Amino acid sequence: MKFKTYTTFPEQTSNESLWILVDSEQLQSNLNTYQINNLKNILTATQFKANFNETLPLFGQLNIQPHSQVLGLGKAAELQAVKLAKLAQTIIKSTQNKFKHISIDIAALPVEYHYLFALSLTQAAYGYDEFKSKKNEFVLQQVDLISSQTSLDENQLALIHAVQSGQSFARDLGNRPGNICFPEYLAEQALALAAEFPDLLKVTVLDEQQMADLGMYAFLAVSKGSERPGRIVTLEYQTKLEQAPVVLVGKGVTFDTGGISLKPGLGMDEMKFDMCGAASVLGTIRALCEARLPIHVVGAIAAAENMPSGKATRPGDIVTTMSGQTVEILNTDAEGRLVLCDTLTYIKRFNPAVVIDIATLTGACVVALGKVLSGLFSPDDALATELQQAGEQSFDRVWRMPVIDDYQELLDSPFADIANIGGPHGGAITAACFLERFTRDYRWAHLDVAGTAWLSGAAKGATGRPVPLLMQFLANRVNTNG
Repeated sequence: MKFKTYTTFPEQTSNESLWILVDSEQLQSNLNTYQINNLKNILTATQFKANFNETLPLFGQLNIQPHSQVLGLGKAAELQAVKLAKLAQTIIKSTQNKFKHISIDIAALPVEYHYLFALSLTQAAYGYDEFKSKKNEFVLQQVDLISSQTSLDENQLALIHAVQSGQSFARDLGNRPGNICFPEYLAEQALALAAEFPDLLKVTVLDEQQMADLGMYAFLAVSKGSERPGRIVTLEYQTKLEQAPVVLVGKGVTFDTGGISLKPGLGMDEMKFDMCGAASVLGTIRALCEARLPIHVVGAIAAAENMPSGKATRPGDIVTTMSGQTVEILNTDAEGRLVLCDTLTYIKRFNPAVVIDIATLTGACVVALGKVLSGLFSPDDALATELQQAGEQSFDRVWRMPVIDDYQELLDSPFADIANIGGPHGGAITAACFLERFTRDYRWAHLDVAGTAWLSGAAKGATGRPVPLLMQFLANRVNTNG
């Protein structure tokens, strides 16, 4: 879906539908475009109040467009970002399967919300029907945004298009089932991305023998239970190699049964989403390639499948990590931190400026924050502030949680340097504290997206979060550092 911006209604257009956003306190568009038929009089005569998300079909009462609707904002001055998604969903639901080209008068929408509204439209327009015999008709191709004032310049539109592409890619990967999307498949997707952007990407794939040679026995403790071999994939985005890179590390457990510590059967199908951290890294790299931001970034994917078998790790087993620290595996369902800890050690070779890992790591984070906010853990105040700011700008929000030494003793083991779980309390925090032990040589933040990477119920599916957050974070660093 592409966007174009106009300061007045374009006289020559192939659009098929017009939406007019209206402030309930003004009951008119801020443009003079529709005064031919006096929009305010029409709204008054129909007793349209422009309450939030209230719609009024105009049925050809405007000369400009036969398929016209008014959409209420409520009081625009009191509008919050959370409502933009609902407005976008209303428009997309009414137009996506009917029209290729629509226009939206956003003059009544506060300028600071223009970017988020456009981004919300792309998210609402996503659909997934790859494995359906009868395909959905997603025909909407272009949206014209009309306002006499807007913050959406060419750079902002390019960023929106790139985020849309990367987020949709991440959602597609997350939605694919475990029999299609397994560790080698994620490696193939990275290689295909490098083939698509050969001037920008360099991809390296480690197999299990190479991991063993490097001493990555925490990672291998997870992958050895599966017939599908694990992979560590790095994608180096090479526009500014003289810079120390931002390294993004994604948990890519393509299906998580829990291993020997088997999960309950109810809802286990959703464990195909346990690779959404890796999907968000791939999606962010795709978005970077399309936006061509001048920044040095490395994406690293820790791809494994966690299965019970005769080769699977047992609770109580002790393994040595690449860092040399030993881990007592008390619960094989706490596997994400095991594949991540070796990957977080491996990426030190890139001499990173900062490292951000993204993982559907703990159910405890879902209990703490629900499905609204991602958990943010970092001992680095400045880095945490950068991520919080980017989350607010992209409406892909995070909430900072503690990762402090007070919790570290919960991970003590009588038999090894560290246990892989910390008991029944503060599970998201002790998981972050586990990872922190492997990240002390660089600036680091951890995003626990277990609650935000996918939705359940009628709207079940991957969200593609936190691709918008990560892209905003990277764009901000480009704008700050040049």
